[in-house]
Order: sequence, then C-alpha cells, then structure tokens
Amino acid sequence: METELSKRLGVEHAIFGFTPFPAVAAAITRAGGFGVLGAVRYTAPDDLARDLDWMRAHTGGLPYGLDVVMPAAKVEGVTEADVEALIPDTHRRFVAETLAKHGVPELADGEASGWRITGWMEQVARAQLDVALEHPIALLANALGSPPPDVVRRAHERGILVAALAGSATHARRHAEAGIDVVVAQGYEAGGHTGEIASMVLTPEVVEAVSPLPVLAAGGIGSGEQIAAGLALGAQGVWLGSLWLTTTEADLHSPALTAKLLAAGSGDTVRSRALTGKPARQLRTAWTDAWDDPDGPGTLPMPLQGLLVAEAVSRIQKYEVEPLLGTPVGQIVGRMTSERSVREVFDDLTRGFERAVTRLHHIAQRSRS
Repeated sequence: METELSKRLGVEHAIFGFTPFPAVAAAITRAGGFGVLGAVRYTAPDDLARDLDWMRAHTGGLPYGLDVVMPAAKVEGVTEADVEALIPDTHRRFVAETLAKHGVPELADGEASGWRITGWMEQVARAQLDVALEHPIALLANALGSPPPDVVRRAHERGILVAALAGSATHARRHAEAGIDVVVAQGYEAGGHTGEIASMVLTPEVVEAVSPLPVLAAGGIGSGEQIAAGLALGAQGVWLGSLWLTTTEADLHSPALTAKLLAAGSGDTVRSRALTGKPARQLRTAWTDAWDDPDGPGTLPMPLQGLLVAEAVSRIQKYEVEPLLGTPVGQIVGRMTSERSVREVFDDLTRGFERAVTRLHHIAQRSRS
C-alpha cells in the first residue's frame, strides 16, 4: 500500500491514523502506518511534551505527526477568562437543567474538569506548536483550515510537512495557496468537524483542485476495500480516525462508552454543534438531541460552546451517564463491532486492500480478453 507520499515519509503503508491516544498513535506507526497524535485535549504544554517524549521512545525511529486546531486569523491578548465572560447565563442554566434532568452528579470539591478543550484558542495551540517543534515530528496537521503563515514557515524550516483538512475543493485550493503540503479531503461521513460533501464526491474534486499536491481521503473508510477506493479516486493515502477508538490500546476510560460504540450502527451518528459550536459528527445522544431541539437556546459559536460544556462533559463521562454519553465518531462506527489491537486492525486493512486490488486485476484481465 505504498504511494509517492508514503515513500516520501518513509512509511510502509499509506495509512495515516489520527488519534488522541499516544499508545494508539505509536502502535499505528509501529504497524507500518503513520500515527498522528491529536493535541486539542492538551491544555498543559508539559503534558504534551511528556507524551511526545513517550512516542519518540516507542516508535523505534519511525515517523509520526501531530494534529493541532489552530485558527488562521491571529488574535492577540484574548484570554480564556475573556472568552468565558461572553457565555450567556441562559446557556449556563440550560446546561444545569439538562444535567439535573438526567441526575448527573456534581464533581467533587476541588476536582477540575478533565475535559477542557481549549486547544482551538490560539495561545494554547501556539504553546502546543512550540512543544511540537522541539520533537522529531514529520508532519503537522491542522484541523481548522490553513495554519497562520508563520506556523507554516516554522514547520518548513524544520523539514516538517504541513497538512490541513478540507471539506470542499474551494477550501483545498486555499490550502494550496497557503503553502500546505498535504490536503486531507474529509467527507461528510467522517467523525468530528466535517462538511456537507460525501467522500466519494469530495476526494476526486480535491485531487483535481490541488494537483500535484498529495491528497488523503478521509471519512467513511474502515476497510481495505474502502482504502483501495480512496486510492482509485486519486488519493495518495487515507486518513482514519474513528476506527481506532475501540482498539485495545485506546484509553477511553469508559467501558460504557466503548460498549455504545460497539453496539452503534452507521445510522447512529449525527452532525451537531453541541460539542464545539461547529458541526461535528458524533454519537447521537440525549445530549445532542437537547442542543439540537429548536425549543432550546441553540449552540454558541466556537470556542464558546466548548468552554460552556466542558465541565458538563467531564461529569457525563466520569459518571458514565448512558443517555448523555457520546463521543465524536464517523458513520464507519457500524463496522466497529469488536475490540481489537491496532495490529489486528492493520492486518485486516491490508488483507482487504489486497482482496480489492486482486478483484480489480481480475476484472481488468477479463475486460482485455
């Protein structure tokens, strides 16, 4: 499963695995793919440095990358407290009422929220970047458009490729104009922040729009056959995220959430602004239903929504309140029916890819005869 991009990065298989878990990212790299650690949950630079040090020690010199969430526009002097002050009391009451309705206990006195996504705030993302550039990452990806020009320049000065996610050909062209090296075409089926266009349509549009830049296909990919389809559409690899959530190396800290993922079908997700303020595909729950209800107050824009719900999500996760318990995940969740190691998932992907290529080869032979 080798492509020009995988050869450039020195990996055996053109499978790029995004995950918030260092153990999963390292296992993807060791299996012959390219592990990408998500940085958005790291609020303390020292914690990110610790986990990048751990990855360096557990990848045997093989390449890996980091994914940040950094806005393209630079905003100076805005603190988290400044942003928090913009959250209306009506929304705070709605959160409290929804949690009370489902009997969600409070956190213990002095217990901080363990789910505090502030990584999309520029000062946090830049602190993450400073840490990342002190480590031997081979790729820096940004999930929120093209990074600021100075970030692209700093990465390139260190020989680091820069990737950015795109939900349309227009977005992809902007990335190319900004000097991005790799475009991830993320289709409607994907977990997390995603646009309106399905992968089968989006991937070839993006490939054509940014040629000769390499494109990774993302969204709705969870088998080797689907990887082959992505490459057939012109992609130089695939970007997989949801598939790793139920691997044995993942650390969801929630047996109940793992059970929900394993039981979910491909129709059990929804694109909702409930988590971050931007449309993000996730498990459909009573929590997403409450925020998407037209009789509710509606969600706030990013980053206000993420700050508003941070403690609530921590409480829901800690006490495993099943009706409200969810996570970003793509429609491929319907294929995630058992807990397997990263290596087992990888072996299944490569076997499926070989079956698809063999099948197409036989079809081509018959058509020529």
